[in-house]
Amino acid sequence: MNIALVTGSAGLIGSEAVSFFADKFDLIIGIDNNMRQYFFGADGSTEWNRNRLSDTYATYKHYAADIREVSQLEPIFREYGSDIKLVLHTAAQPSHDWAAREPFTDFGVNAVGTLNMLEMTRLHSPEAVFIFTSTNKVYGDNPNYLPLIETETRWEIDQNHPYFKDGIDEYMSLDHTKHSVFGASKVAADIMVQEYGRYFGMKTGVFRGGCLTGPNHSGAQLHGFLSYLMKCAITGNQYTIFGYKGKQVRDNIHSWDLVNMFWHFYQNPRAGEVYNAGGGRYANCSMLEAIALCEEISGNKMNYQYSETARSGDHIWYISNLNKFKDHYPDWNWTYDLKETMVQIHDSMAARLALVK
Repeated sequence: MNIALVTGSAGLIGSEAVSFFADKFDLIIGIDNNMRQYFFGADGSTEWNRNRLSDTYATYKHYAADIREVSQLEPIFREYGSDIKLVLHTAAQPSHDWAAREPFTDFGVNAVGTLNMLEMTRLHSPEAVFIFTSTNKVYGDNPNYLPLIETETRWEIDQNHPYFKDGIDEYMSLDHTKHSVFGASKVAADIMVQEYGRYFGMKTGVFRGGCLTGPNHSGAQLHGFLSYLMKCAITGNQYTIFGYKGKQVRDNIHSWDLVNMFWHFYQNPRAGEVYNAGGGRYANCSMLEAIALCEEISGNKMNYQYSETARSGDHIWYISNLNKFKDHYPDWNWTYDLKETMVQIHDSMAARLALVK
């Protein structure tokens, strides 16, 4: 059999991967224990998405295992062994705000959980391609020291800087900077995935995501920026902008486009490779620009407030440079622009909210 194993399978990227790979593998094994509900409360629960996957895909098999516990992972890997051809590790504690509350939990999920997945793959499925969803937060505060210029609706980098045309590449330093507790745990995982590729020769790939988004996101205040923003636009709930005058910039990549990057890597893997993965210059926005787009799509005036206190470790301006990946995999390109992505988020969120009324 050809099997794909997906951690965080009921989350945004994991569930997109299940859908994407459903007709490409004989079996999709999903591992997800809905810790997102523990992190973010009812807003963050992925139970609805797990049920959707089980109801939709006959080839999907779910395990509510905890990636922090080898005793829960080993029986799965032992059962399927070398039939596992792809391990897609998307499970994470994803919020730098939340991480500071429980550093042990954050590090346990992000760093120890990743090491457990790597070692189980090495011992039981050593020929599998191992793909890890890292984050741009591994670069810490370093992007905030770029020469930034304030415009009417956003911060932007000086046009004379090398990053202006295409964004930040993979050679920005990870060192000598504040990362947030979350960023530090993801750095540990990121480096370990690289090391299993370079030291053990495994087919590992690291994808440092910008703002990952899409219609199946369970957005909450502390994570899932566009999804939660659109939810507030629909419900009228108050949204809080934290610092930087609401002009902080994020690049946004649709979950399908990211999983398509994974698919290209899987077909021609490069051991221990690292890629930035985001919307780049193709799809990015500031907070103020995102609010305006939410209002346009929803037809509602948003209820938001501003706090001068910026989130510690937050980026003022971040746009991913994807030239390295596009050079290695020239057949890949973005499919969904920002507005189309946000329309999908609106329609999916509106349908979900209607079900719970």
